[in-house]
Formats: sequence, structure tokens, C-alpha cells
Amino acid sequence: MAARRTDLRITGMHCAACAATVERSLRDTRGVANAGVNFATEEATVVYDDDLLAVADLIRRVEAAGYGAAIPAGDETERAAEGAELRHLTVRLVFSVLATALIMLIHNFSLLPLRPSDWVLLALATPVQFWAGWQFYRGAWIALRNRTTDMSTLIAVGTSAAYGYSLAVTLSPESFVVAGQRPDLYYDTSTMIISLILLGRTLEARAKRRASDAIRRLAGLQAKTARVIREGQEVEVPLSQVAVDDTVLVRPGERIPVDGLIVEGLSAVDESMVTGESIPVEKAPGDFVIGGSVNRAGAFQLRATGVGSDTVLARIIRLVREAQGSKAPIQRLADRVASIFVPIVIGAAAVTLVTWLAVGPSFTHAMTAAVAVLIIACPCAMGLATPTSLLVATGRAAQLGILVRSAASLETAGNVETIVFDKTGTLTEGRPQVTEVAAGHDWRDEDVLRLAASVEQDSEHPLAEAVVRAARLKGMVLERPQEFTAIPGQGVRGALGGRAVYVGTARLMESSAIATAGIAERAAELEAQGKTVVFVAVEHQAVGVIALADLAKAEAATAVKHLRQMGLEVTMITGDNLLTGRAVASAVGIHDVRAEVLPDKKAEAVKALQSQGKRVAMVGDGINDAPALAQAELGIAIGRGTDIAMEAADITLVRDDLRLAPEAIHLGRATLRNVRQNLFWAFFYNTIGIPIAAGVLYPFLHVLLNPAIAAGAMAFSSVSVVANALRLRRYRPVVAV
Repeated sequence: MAARRTDLRITGMHCAACAATVERSLRDTRGVANAGVNFATEEATVVYDDDLLAVADLIRRVEAAGYGAAIPAGDETERAAEGAELRHLTVRLVFSVLATALIMLIHNFSLLPLRPSDWVLLALATPVQFWAGWQFYRGAWIALRNRTTDMSTLIAVGTSAAYGYSLAVTLSPESFVVAGQRPDLYYDTSTMIISLILLGRTLEARAKRRASDAIRRLAGLQAKTARVIREGQEVEVPLSQVAVDDTVLVRPGERIPVDGLIVEGLSAVDESMVTGESIPVEKAPGDFVIGGSVNRAGAFQLRATGVGSDTVLARIIRLVREAQGSKAPIQRLADRVASIFVPIVIGAAAVTLVTWLAVGPSFTHAMTAAVAVLIIACPCAMGLATPTSLLVATGRAAQLGILVRSAASLETAGNVETIVFDKTGTLTEGRPQVTEVAAGHDWRDEDVLRLAASVEQDSEHPLAEAVVRAARLKGMVLERPQEFTAIPGQGVRGALGGRAVYVGTARLMESSAIATAGIAERAAELEAQGKTVVFVAVEHQAVGVIALADLAKAEAATAVKHLRQMGLEVTMITGDNLLTGRAVASAVGIHDVRAEVLPDKKAEAVKALQSQGKRVAMVGDGINDAPALAQAELGIAIGRGTDIAMEAADITLVRDDLRLAPEAIHLGRATLRNVRQNLFWAFFYNTIGIPIAAGVLYPFLHVLLNPAIAAGAMAFSSVSVVANALRLRRYRPVVAV
């Protein structure tokens, strides 16, 4: 077997059941070893034997199932197709909503005389039914061809019953008069259901369109060209032409084009896009650098070790794709019971029709009873049950500063059992701050800080900025250095009042022959606490050290406390070292710490928790968190975080306030309870109403055979569902924010 893997772009899918149908069709094809369909990105990944099959055969198989398939085009082409689909849905939604509003006005307020009014209602409802709602008929037909039923079947049957009965009454009203009562019309019922479902699908299409943005933004971090040494000459070439073992030149401020090992030069590299570490990492010959990270200071040469799809950044992109593909959308309770409910309703209507034809007074009586069954079972309350709760809850969430990417995300939040936090920029402030100044003999702390800040004024290094910021917060007046020299990878040297002043690492002290006796011990103590230490020296003697750390956010401990009170397990994962990780975790009340974890390992850590049967939420703010955010059942991004983290996440906290994380989960739980209550009442009314409409209690309650009464019962169930959902507008925060 010659195994080959290919990706296909799938069109025509409207729900998770559609994705399952396409996947089943591909898996059942002879020669296909494996197939997976991602409804969110509308892509299928197929592993097949190319001795038995060609891509064209796979496409035909998908088309035979009732859907479209094609080889993926470029990003711009796919983006245009997604935009066209969204516009297509939006136009139908707007038309459907406007037509429904007019129908309800005419129907409920009798704006026109009886007969003209009926024909106007028909003219408005017909395009909604067969143009705006065509996708439901198509979905029902595809489900029927595949010997199953889904919500499209339910919607098509329910709206067709209401529309068809209304059409018959419009054409021949005298044939439907019961007990001298004027027959009613149900055009508003059919158009309202179609409008509600179209609204949900339009919002879903917007969410799906954004799902691919995370990958596009990640790809945008890759450099377009690289300068390499070829035959002794410096040549700028496209990134695709860089080969393993090429010597690549990188200048200050540039993005490193490929993974590699430094062979010459010193620098500080900002690797926050991968490790999450806010402090640039000092690099020297022999050190590994990551493609896509930024060279902050110093030029160097590297030997390429990872190019193309073998770079760390390329692997992150692949991980995000795989994680998004493996995260199955939540299947609503209404969808799970639809396959049982729909055949039962249709069967009940058919039995009602046949029974009354056999024993009833007339065909009209039998037809009226059958239509009453379909109308009272029409999924209006069922259709409102979930989206109404979620729409109210997402609006309330937005008021609290919680942006929900899709309605299903709140349902997911309600089921979370474990929450995983990134450290840098999530639990911490994301920038170094001076935590302690320790002066040597005969020196004061204030003098050490003033000297260091004066020399560091012209440096752009984050540690230097933190030192200067600390001095200015204390109101210190800084001197301008007479000389200033940056020493890549080590620190700076300046001159103040004719004396040489050094600020930097222990390596700088050693290379400059500076004595650190009496200072090195204190530096070691501070480093043992997980802090970054900077030495300050005058001439050839160290006079003190400055300790810096990325401190925990003030509200982090409160957020963790509330999460634990809610019964959630709390874990911290960081790319930083274990000492620093434990220091931050201890400050916020987290006991489970996993340190020095790179992006692919973060996603693996989430997978490990999921393999234990736990539903996991991941909270992060950086590019390095994107695979884990996508892998988790629920991804929560901090508002000030990168766009990529927010695109990969399901929920974004608008304010940089961690207390919103437990708030989002608590609101999710409240929403899930509300949805379950709504679904119970929706099914309760149908369960009780169907036999009554069918005439089980006839002749005691024969009036209920009238479709108008059935519609009233259906409307009452809808009102109760909406009223219950609106209670979420009064949701009160459980955490003070």
C-alpha cells in the first residue's frame, strides 16, 4: 500500500451531523485508511492508498453523499469563498427577518382586510420558505438519502406543515371551517423558525471564518527572506531556498528566519512568541535560536538546523491545525434527540390521519388533526430553547467584559473540570520589575539604583527599562553618562563623573576582571528565589546587585481561590525555569506546576489531562499558548494578549483581569442549567401536546384538534422558554470585578 495524505475543502455542511456523514462516507470507501472531517474549518483530512484511489475519487465520494469537495485553494481564495458564504447567509437572514416582522404585524394587528391579507401573507412567506429556507430542505433530503434525520429534517417538516396548511387555507378557507370558526394561518410560525435558525447559522459562519485567522497570523510571523553565505558571498534569498547547514546572517532588530545554532556573535533574543518568557534570552556561540523570534541586540551568524516545515514555528502552526480539527463541536441535546423525535412526530401525524380517516366524521377533520399534531410538535420552543439562553448569556457576558467567540463556548465553560494557566503575561504582569536592591559595604541601596539607572538610560533592553522605571518612580534625578557602550549578551558600560560603571551579568563581571566578593553570595540567594540578578560595579569593584522578577498580578490569587471553591483543579504551565515557576505559583495559590515546557509540550500536557477524562480550560495570552488554547475544550485568552492567542481561544477576557476567568465558567454553568430547563419544557409541551392534538381525549377536548389551539399551545411553550432564558439578564457576578 502506498499511503498518501490529502486535504479536501468541504462545502455544504451545516451542522456536526453533516461532518459525521461526510466522514462516514469517506471511511467506508475502499482504499481509505483513515478520514477526519473538521466542521469548524470545513476541511477533511484523508489517508488513502493511491494505488486504489485518486483525489478525484474522494471528491466524487463526497459529492455522492450530497456535499461538495475540492482541493484547497490559496489562503486568499479560501478567504474570499468564506466571505461569499457569509454574505449569502446574511442576505437571506435580513430578508427573512424583515418578511417575518411584516407577517407578524399583518397577522396580529389585521392591517389589511381578510382576503387580501391572506394573499399578502402568502406572498411574503413563500420566498422565506423556499428561498431563505432552501438549505433546510436540502439538508433534510441529504439526511434522508443517508438514512438518518437531524435538525434540518425537523425544521423542514415543521415549517412545511405550518406553511402547507396555511397555503391550503388561503386557497380554500371554506374547506377548513370547524364549528363555524374562521381558519387561522401559521405563516408567522414557519418564517419565525427559519429566521431564528438562520441567525444561529450566520453567527456560526462568522465564528468559523475567524477560526482560520490564528493560523494565518502565525504564518505571518515567518520571515520572507534570509541572508546566507554562498560561495563566500552574502546573498539574500527567499526563505524557501534556505537549506539545512546554510550559514545565515542575522542583524539587530531582525526576525530570525530559521531555526539554528549560533556559530559566531553574541546577542539577546526575544523568544516570547515561543516560550512566553518576557525577558530576552542571552545567546552565545553554540546556543539554539528559534525561527520567528526577534534578535534584540547584536549581530550573529547561525547554522541552519530546521527549515521549512521542520521549524518550531511551523510545528506550532501544525499543532494549532490538528488541535482545532480534533476538537469536536458540542452536540446539542436537541440534536441528539432529533433523530428519535422527528420520526415519532411524523409517525404520530400519519397515524392520526389514518385513524381519523377510518373513524372520523370527515377528511377535513382527519387532516386538521394531523396538521395539529405537526404544528404542536413544530420545533419553535425547541429551536428557541438553546439559542435564546445563549444569546442572552453572551450579551450579559459582554457587559461583564467577557467576549464569547461562539454560543457553544458558554456550554463548554459550564462543563469544565480542570483549568490550566500560562504564567508569563497571564498570572504575571508580563514585564520585569525591580523587587530588591542589595548594596555592598559602604554603599547605599539608593546609590546603587541611581548609578545603574543613569547608565541604563540609553539601553532598550527590558531589564534596563525596568531599572530606569524603578529609579524614576522613586523620584531620583539621573545623570547623563559621558560614555555608553552596549555589550551584547552581557550588559552595558558607561562613565559617570569620570568613573567607569558596569551594569550586567556575572559574565560581564568576569570578563571585565571585576571583583564580586561579598556580593556574589547575595546574588546567588536572589537567583535561588527565581529572580533575575543584575550586578552593578564601579571601576573594578562590584558595589551591589539589583533583583528583578515578573511579579504575579494582584488579582491572580483571588481568581485561583474562586476557581478552587468552584471545585476545579488548577494547574500552571510555563516555559520559564522551575524556580521562577514555583515562586509565582506559590504567590497565587497553585500547587501543580509544570515548568520549562515548550509549545508542543503544552498541548501534550493538555492532551494528557484530557486522556484522564477531564474537560480542560486553558488560559493564556501568547503565541506560545495557541496550540494549547486550541487543544483544550475551552480556550480563554487575556485581552491584552496577542491576536493569535485570542483567535485560537473560545473566550476572550476584554479587561486584563483574571477574575473574569472564574466568572466566565460560572456564567457558563448558569447558562447550561438554563438551557437544560428550556429543553425540558420544550419537550414536555410536545410530549403532552402531541397526543392531545391527535385526539386521544376526543370528544372531551375535541376543540384541541383545531390547529389554532395547537398553535396557541406551541406559542405558550415558546413564551415560557423565552421568559426563562431572559432570567440570565439578571445574572450577578460571583467574583468582585
